[in-house]
Amino acid sequence: MKQTFKSAPQNKRLTISQLAARLDLSTATVSLALRNSQVVAKTTRERVQEAARDQGYIYNRSAASLRTARTNLVGVTVHDIINPYFAEIFLALEQQFDRQNRTILVSTHHDDLERQRTFVDALLQQRADGLAICPSVGTSDEDIALLRSSGTPVVLICRDLPEIDLPAVLGDDHTGAKMVADHLISQGHKRIAMVGGRRGSSSGRYRYAGYATALTEADIEVDGQLDFPELMTQGEGHDIVPAVLALSPRPTAIMCYNDVVALGVMSGLRRAGIEPGSEIAVSGYDNIEAAEFVSPSLTSVDVDPHEIGARAAQLLQAQIAGEEVAAEAVRVAPQLRIRESTQPHK
Repeated sequence: MKQTFKSAPQNKRLTISQLAARLDLSTATVSLALRNSQVVAKTTRERVQEAARDQGYIYNRSAASLRTARTNLVGVTVHDIINPYFAEIFLALEQQFDRQNRTILVSTHHDDLERQRTFVDALLQQRADGLAICPSVGTSDEDIALLRSSGTPVVLICRDLPEIDLPAVLGDDHTGAKMVADHLISQGHKRIAMVGGRRGSSSGRYRYAGYATALTEADIEVDGQLDFPELMTQGEGHDIVPAVLALSPRPTAIMCYNDVVALGVMSGLRRAGIEPGSEIAVSGYDNIEAAEFVSPSLTSVDVDPHEIGARAAQLLQAQIAGEEVAAEAVRVAPQLRIRESTQPHK
């Protein structure tokens, strides 16, 4: 059935945004379809082109050509800027881009794919020079293809998309997680719970894999009951403690996906009358500033956020300048910071 739309007001040219809204598509998708890009499915291209003809929309190639001009805008989108680790990465990015007189537009997607798409679409409308993205869980080939077809330089940060060839800067999460799990095992812990991490993200998968590898190499069973995935915040770390303590036998150590979750776990243990560190070992990941100053000080894995942010900015700037950048992952080496929270098993 042929779709019908309300006509544009007389003497007022229909914009691409209005056309996209009537088709319930992003402006990026409509723009690509009007250029007959093979990235967009054939049925969608035909639907867009038919609607454009019906509505009298004229694709303005002169205006489109202006998109090659520099706007000095760069987008950054991450899971959660409230997490101090991402705040440090953003600070490093900002310092680098300030030297180039570029303005940063920031968004947090909280692993909401539609929220991420809305931000990316807005960046394309603003003709941003580039995008640094810690991709949401569920980011697809098509999401990245739209960016590529628009000619927008992209660099991934902190999370990888292994099936998609893009430059990326991230930590070696498997190695880092294995380091902290090996440390807990060396302290005599065999009943180690893993708390947090979205397994739909590369960081969540790799950190769990590092944990599991360390247990397997130590001939310790990888017990699914000890795994509490998908938790990312301090509140979620606090609230999961009763479920962890209800396990029988009770874990002697809790390995957390990040420091934010670990701080919540330590608070939850104290609420339950258990002293973290001396009664149950707790470890984190990211080595945020609070890790060193909380009591007991938190054992954590340091993956320098300033290096990640600075190197990501350099890769993005190189692409913006027209240089060829290898579509490969740059992995920042992790370092284990052993502190008071991971005392030996008694």
